Amino acid sequence: MAQNVAFKKREEVDMAESTIWWLLAGGAVALELMTGTFYLLMLAVGLAAAALAAHFGLALTAQILVAALVGGGAVVLWHWKRSKDPKPAEAQANADVQMDIGETVHVAQWNADATASVKYRGSQWTVVIADTDAAPQPGLFRVKELQGNRLVVHKL
Repeated sequence: MAQNVAFKKREEVDMAESTIWWLLAGGAVALELMTGTFYLLMLAVGLAAAALAAHFGLALTAQILVAALVGGGAVVLWHWKRSKDPKPAEAQANADVQMDIGETVHVAQWNADATASVKYRGSQWTVVIADTDAAPQPGLFRVKELQGNRLVVHKL
């Protein structure tokens, strides 16, 4: 009788395989939220697919295979999709990073070394022209990128 009670208690403690898969998927989502690694979310999709496979009564080997195929496939697809996206501009030429990109400056006079000094945003800036082949002429220029404390510009 005592042996039968111990056996019943052990049965109550055992979790269904699907519950374990759901907990693993939830843990992967929580870890993704802490790290910001989107690939963990793709692996969590694979773990959720394995939980569904467990609900359908597939064997443990099939559940692991489903988790690997769905999660790994999602990671590969996401990596492939990201490789097709255009690469962002370098920080010094990215308008999302530098607020000066796209702004206009007026150059009154160019120096012999193809630089100029302009007043921009309340201070003096050194300006260099992006197209070094053309002789710089005074006028309006648009900021193309920043190189240190120099504005690289092109003619409007």
